[in-house]
Amino acid sequence: MGTNYCPTMVLKIFFPQCCNKADSGLLVGRWIPGQNSAVVLAVIHYPFIPGQVKQYIHQMRGQSGVDLTVLGSWSMPKEGQEGMESFLRDLSTIFPQGQWLQLSREMGKIGFRCHVLTRDPRGGEKDKVIFIHYEQRKVMLSQLHPIDNGVPDPQTESQLPQVFGTVCQSEPLFFLDKYDDGPVKMTHWQSEGREGSIIVELMKQASTPVCLLTTWMLTLWTSLCSSRILNMRPMRFISSKLSTCVQLSYRTEHLQTVCSPTRATAHNHFMRKANIFVSFFVDVSLGLLLVSWMYRENRIGKLANTLVPAADYVAKELEELLQWLMGAPAGLKMNRALDQVLGRFFLYHIHLWISYIHLMSPFVEMILWYVGLSACLGLTFALSLLSDITALLTFHIYCFYVYGARLYCMTVYGLSSLWRLFRGKKWNVLRQRVDSCSYDLDQLFIGTLLFTILLFLLPTTALYYLVFTLLRLVVVMFQGVLHLSVDFINSFPLFAMGLRLFRSYRLAGGRDCLCQHV
Repeated sequence: MGTNYCPTMVLKIFFPQCCNKADSGLLVGRWIPGQNSAVVLAVIHYPFIPGQVKQYIHQMRGQSGVDLTVLGSWSMPKEGQEGMESFLRDLSTIFPQGQWLQLSREMGKIGFRCHVLTRDPRGGEKDKVIFIHYEQRKVMLSQLHPIDNGVPDPQTESQLPQVFGTVCQSEPLFFLDKYDDGPVKMTHWQSEGREGSIIVELMKQASTPVCLLTTWMLTLWTSLCSSRILNMRPMRFISSKLSTCVQLSYRTEHLQTVCSPTRATAHNHFMRKANIFVSFFVDVSLGLLLVSWMYRENRIGKLANTLVPAADYVAKELEELLQWLMGAPAGLKMNRALDQVLGRFFLYHIHLWISYIHLMSPFVEMILWYVGLSACLGLTFALSLLSDITALLTFHIYCFYVYGARLYCMTVYGLSSLWRLFRGKKWNVLRQRVDSCSYDLDQLFIGTLLFTILLFLLPTTALYYLVFTLLRLVVVMFQGVLHLSVDFINSFPLFAMGLRLFRSYRLAGGRDCLCQHV
């Protein structure tokens, strides 16, 4: 409650939550002109020398440009400090103010006591005091302070922008904390975290040369990749088909963005950099976890010993499938001659593939050992490499699919052309349309024979095409899951989601800054 104050006014005191348990001392802040409001910024702890406090506030006033002053006293007496409240009240003669706030709180209790001492000799009714808590950290980090577009009029400017502006412009005041050896000890939003902030500042100083070195290495790598030899058509085609090369170029672009020495000018640029950095950090962490798991308890050797028997099992199942197709699959009547030719052709490919696997079996463990090290670059590299290895190990299935698809397409294309022959039509290649055409008897006879042959061969080619398409679809689905996982790690905004869950006010401040930039 206020004492001896104008009866028609209401005093608003903005008090930071971080000072609720501060030691007894002086309240440092600012009176909002024309609003009858006070913003408390920090508490200077007892003991202190009043002359040093005045000198420090004068120095902070010059650095911040804010009219800082001693607003009053804060009393939270401990054992042996029973007379602290009266002592702090007497300090109003040393720090003369038109109004002297006297805030106090007892240990173990929630409520506050507030008295306003004024030099106005006129008496009056006791007025209301509105005590408003605010989180200093959120106000500082949200950057909701207004942009300086000239000198604002205190009478017309709203109250909250002035409060936010006072807190944000008083940043030099928060550089001093209770860990410093100076004569003034303070409590504010950074009092408990300055030692962590020192580490952050050291990391900021060290990040500049690291970013420059990384940028130079990435520039060298990009120039090497853009050389004429690597840009030849075969090399460019192979690199576009390998998932590892695509992921390597993707990560190179990301690292160039993160390690760029230019400062992010807009909030969306900062969020993009932060999302990329957090994504890269999580990617590498998951990759290191995978490496530690793979190289423990000889899991690489166990995987190598399992790979060759698994390949033999897959080859055996494919041979049984081809033997089933070479018979009477599902009771269908196949063309026996074509069925035997296609079956033996595909069986020969399976034998070649098994011979290749057994030839490489002594080197499988060594290959897996070096492949596992790629996970140190990130889990996405390991998944991309697994996708490429899957494509290499199932290359015979891809060949089966290509052969079956080509044979089926040729059969369907021949049937469609011969069907147009029956109707007296032909395909005009120059005009890209179907035109009328007259055929003689020999052409119609030969067309009828070819149409009949292709029509009876169509079930056999269609069945082989269907089976190998399903096998290819299984492989593509597995690779699709790997690619989806890689894209999820690369593109998921982990930093933005973390801010949304734990620091949502930072997103609000970012949107406000973005609107101001626009």
